[in-house]
Amino acid sequence: MNSRLTQADLSAWEDNWTTEMGAWFPGERVVFRGQDLFADLLIEPGQLSWMGLMLYGICGRKFDEQQLKLFEGIWSISTSFPDPRLWNNRIAALAVSARSTSNLGLSAGLAASEAIIYGHRPLVASMHFLCDTRQRLIKDESLEQVLEQRLTRSVPGKPGAGKNRQVAKIPGFGRPITAQDERIQPLLALAEHLGFDKGGHVVLAREIELALQCLGHNLRMNIATLMGALCADQGLNVRQYYHYITLCFSAGIMCCAYDAEQKPQGTFFPLPCERIDYSGPAQRQWE
Repeated sequence: MNSRLTQADLSAWEDNWTTEMGAWFPGERVVFRGQDLFADLLIEPGQLSWMGLMLYGICGRKFDEQQLKLFEGIWSISTSFPDPRLWNNRIAALAVSARSTSNLGLSAGLAASEAIIYGHRPLVASMHFLCDTRQRLIKDESLEQVLEQRLTRSVPGKPGAGKNRQVAKIPGFGRPITAQDERIQPLLALAEHLGFDKGGHVVLAREIELALQCLGHNLRMNIATLMGALCADQGLNVRQYYHYITLCFSAGIMCCAYDAEQKPQGTFFPLPCERIDYSGPAQRQWE
């Protein structure tokens, strides 16, 4: 979309925002994607859970009970670790330890979740890779050809170069910390229990993992691939998936913020100055 709008273009939007998403009628009702929130969406039968309501807002369609269990399970199994050492959790814990608010700490942690090595961007890249690969296979390209092109391409920059990391050439395969992803089997077990383990994108993810082994690359599927595959099999496109995962780390972040609030102020991983390996100008007196 062209972002260079003329004054005439902007005038058409003045005091006018046309939306199909919803509206609030004070003292009367709330319309949510054309339905009455209280009378249609939040009553039995067919009452939507919070997850169901969010996905209905994003996708414009209702998911059944089994699908919603899958979507909630993906968050619970894959992204809700309350470990304060994790990058986004640490930000929230540090903020609250400094006696900022949990809300600000959570917001900062979620903002930091838009990361290159971990977080939203690799999750989106993994789903995009799966969907793109599937379309190329439909056009009679071979999986080996697709993977070889990916493996031989150059990638810009080296984020975290001190640890010899760079943007993944095959998104969703391999893991910087350990080759084993402890979340794969629990999420696969949930998908199998709910009947979602045989979808086309899940099958493709397994085929890619096997093909990489045959090509001599020990790159195992990580949770980003399985999350994207399961959601793609439920009909989410890449942009819908991005909005679905935007809050996926929030449970772990909030737990760490709450934990920091219960402890004395300023006690979250304090480091004395002598632990800093400093090599700049010597100490000097400011005038």
